[in-house]
Amino acid sequence: MSNIYKPFRSRILKIVPHTDTDYTFFMEYSGSVKPGQFFEVSIPKYGEAPISVSDIGDNSIGLTIRRVGVVTNTIHELQEGDALFLRGPYGNGFDAGLYRGKEVIVAAGGTGLAPVKGIVDYFAANPGEARSFTLLAGFKSPQDILFKADLEKWRQTINIVLTVDKSNDSSYLGNTGLITTYIKDLSVTDISQAQIIVVGPPLMMKFTVAEFLKNGAAEENIWVSYERKMCCGVGKCGHCKMDDTYICLEGPVFNYVKAKTLLD
Repeated sequence: MSNIYKPFRSRILKIVPHTDTDYTFFMEYSGSVKPGQFFEVSIPKYGEAPISVSDIGDNSIGLTIRRVGVVTNTIHELQEGDALFLRGPYGNGFDAGLYRGKEVIVAAGGTGLAPVKGIVDYFAANPGEARSFTLLAGFKSPQDILFKADLEKWRQTINIVLTVDKSNDSSYLGNTGLITTYIKDLSVTDISQAQIIVVGPPLMMKFTVAEFLKNGAAEENIWVSYERKMCCGVGKCGHCKMDDTYICLEGPVFNYVKAKTLLD
């Protein structure tokens, strides 16, 4: 019997810095993976951390990692050609088939853009597969904006509303304010039928979902991704459990009808 906890070695192919604390590590990987799934990423002697997939290539994946502790700080010290150990992919992820032919809105706050980036990449590359596609992305400041090159590329085929909470940068001429401010003005034919994905910090998701509902969205058409301390990834340790639900197994992607019932 194979050991479900045994990781495999993966070489770092490329490192792309986005901010002082957020880098994407492109890793060797051959296998199927969905946007929204995650890997357990480890360095011997330092520990392990769950990291969502941000990019999906033919023989690679991208893991966007923020410096937030011992493990991630150590990862940021590595160079191209070095290796990490991975387990996964785990979780259910986003199914692009659910959104084909629909009006789609993705609302992402900060690093919440990473787990849904694969969905945005897909529909930006195949714009005819959605009736319309809008990305509403919010960051703390202009210095915190992730995936700048991708945002410019996506603008060519999908609608993008980019905003920052506040800016002290006189060169920044874009939107300011919380993303909830812009929901009522989104160009959508029928928001009650639109498929909506909301990913970000807990408070951002709470108020963003509430604003979509206030503007006529249907609960069953809203999808969220929960970030929890998913230590084992296989439903054994219980750290990610909410009520009787293991986030690492049944999530991290949930329909809001189910998500609204999950309580700590």
